[in-house]
This record gives sequence, structure tokens and C-alpha cells, in this order.
Amino acid sequence: MIPIRDTAPCYSRPYVTWGLMAIWVIVFGSMKLMPDELSIRLLNVYGMVPIRYSSVRWAAAANLPFDYYFSFVSNLFLHGGWTHLVVNLLFMYIFGDNVEDRMGKLSFIVFYLVCGFFASILQWYFDPMLAIPVVGASGAIAGVLAAYFFLYPLERVILFLFPILVPVPAIAFLGIWMMIQLHDATTSVLFEGGTVDVAWWAHIGGFIAGCLLYRFFLKAQQDDKSRW
Repeated sequence: MIPIRDTAPCYSRPYVTWGLMAIWVIVFGSMKLMPDELSIRLLNVYGMVPIRYSSVRWAAAANLPFDYYFSFVSNLFLHGGWTHLVVNLLFMYIFGDNVEDRMGKLSFIVFYLVCGFFASILQWYFDPMLAIPVVGASGAIAGVLAAYFFLYPLERVILFLFPILVPVPAIAFLGIWMMIQLHDATTSVLFEGGTVDVAWWAHIGGFIAGCLLYRFFLKAQQDDKSRW
């Protein structure tokens, strides 16, 4: 179930959306060109390592000094692999332009960062002893998806279901997406000790933040269009 485009009209050029996507690609490409030791070090310093904020002793031993939670935001610009990056680029390309159009450029970048920050907080809260870096824009993108969910519920998302394209209402696609996140997040809690390579709680945290906050970032003259 791969989304490839949507039907919602966009009336302005989404420069912030494009800029964020460009930053992700540039940062990822630059880190791929670095020696592995340096790349890993940067992931640990600027990725959000939950145990870094839960155990002062561990952080000192790992030479990761307390950074006043800067990595709760800087991790939003890092990605762990090609698939991780491409999926985030795809979702941002499809949904980000319309939300930026309704919010305006400055409000949209602030919204992205705020949702990402709350996403990181929830991931840390539910997995405080995780000793590997949590990276990726997924939590912030989840906030963007939440805003889209309320702003464009009846627009169609075109899904690629091999070998055909299927249009479905955004409310249905994003609702199913959120239920999958909840299922996998709760499963990761119930079956501790299993290998979890996706920050499910970050997705949920970003989506919740987006649901609660999107109205405050809309252009004033468009607030009434968000009701459905």
C-alpha cells in the first residue's frame, strides 16, 4: 500500500517542504561520504539516544555530554538508510505541500519542528533505556499527516496496489496508517526484548501533537476551512 500522489490542490510553491527534503538528502549524502567512524559519531551526537537523558553515568561513559535536548530536534534531519530516507521523502512530497499551503512558510517550519520535538519526547518516555540513536523526520512528518487528516479528509490519496492504482479518501488512508502505528507501538511494549527498528512512539507522538496543534498554525483567514 504505497501512496504515490494526492488530489488536493496546492496554490503556492512549497519552498519549505522542498527545502527540508533537500536538507535531508544533503545531510544523508554527506554522511555516506564520511568515514564510518565519523558518521557513527555524528549519529550518536545528533541523533536522540534515549539513555543519554536517562543515565548521566552512561552518557559520560559514552562521551555524550548533556546537550539540553538539542538532539530531540537535530535527529529530525538525519536518516539511518536509503529506504528510511526515500519513504520520508515520498510522504513529505505528497502531504507536506498542502499543509504548508494552509499554514504559510514560517508557521509550517515551526509546526514541523514542534511536532518532531514532541515525537522525540514520547519515544524517549516509552523507551528511556534505548542505547541506539533515534533518527529520522518520521515523527515530524506524522504531525504533518495529522494536519492533512483534518484539513483534507475527503481528498483522494492514490495508492499503488500492484498492479493497479486505487484512490482512497485521505481520512481512510491516514486512519489506517495511524492504527498500524498504534498496533506496532503497543506490541513493542508487550513483547519487550524483541528487535524494534522503527520509532513507533515517535510516530504516535508527532501525530498527537499535529492533531492538537495544527489549528494554531493555520493562516487566520483559513481557520474555518479546517472544520469537517
